[in-house]
Amino acid sequence: MKKRKNKSAFRETIEAIVVAFLIAMVIRTFAIQAFKIPTGSMIPTLLIGDHLLVNKIVLGTPIDIPFTNIHLFDMPGLRKPRKGDIIVFKYPKNPGRDFIKRVIAVEGDVIESKNKVIFVNGHKLIESYTHYVDDSFLDTRDSFGPLTVPPGKVFVMGDNRDQSSDSRYWGFVEASQIKGRAMIIYFSWNGKDKSFINKIRFSRIGRPIK
Repeated sequence: MKKRKNKSAFRETIEAIVVAFLIAMVIRTFAIQAFKIPTGSMIPTLLIGDHLLVNKIVLGTPIDIPFTNIHLFDMPGLRKPRKGDIIVFKYPKNPGRDFIKRVIAVEGDVIESKNKVIFVNGHKLIESYTHYVDDSFLDTRDSFGPLTVPPGKVFVMGDNRDQSSDSRYWGFVEASQIKGRAMIIYFSWNGKDKSFINKIRFSRIGRPIK
């Protein structure tokens, strides 16, 4: 009788673990996914070591078989991408990698840059979030266009404008390749700080991403 109870308890534990795993996979696939920032292309908005939660519902997301690049279908979103959205998407040059950038222009917009000043549809873009480290001016990086964003695509740039690989270099992003909109920083780790307690950026935890 005791053995049966032990087997039953063990089976219930395994079943609970399997159910929890399946629920987590459903949430990860269709609703919310965690991402880590590996580069400084979005400084100062996002720092290396920031851990994010990304909302997959609002913009829709490509549905792949978990942990593979095998595409199944595209889940529609509640709305289209908007200027200012910070999005995670499949890197056009290598769909197996995820990039995160800010949407600067959407389909139908005309975008142009003149010596680091961005114009969308002829109007200067007010960008309080940008960061520059180089006073010089370079073609492609600092001056380009005018370009018209094709249907179903967006033009993205990193907030750290002088140190970002983005649409200026490899073109537009297909809206269908957007995996989600960055929502909140749930953890932040500064691996360079020598003090263990200072490695955790407590002031960034829980910060909404704008």
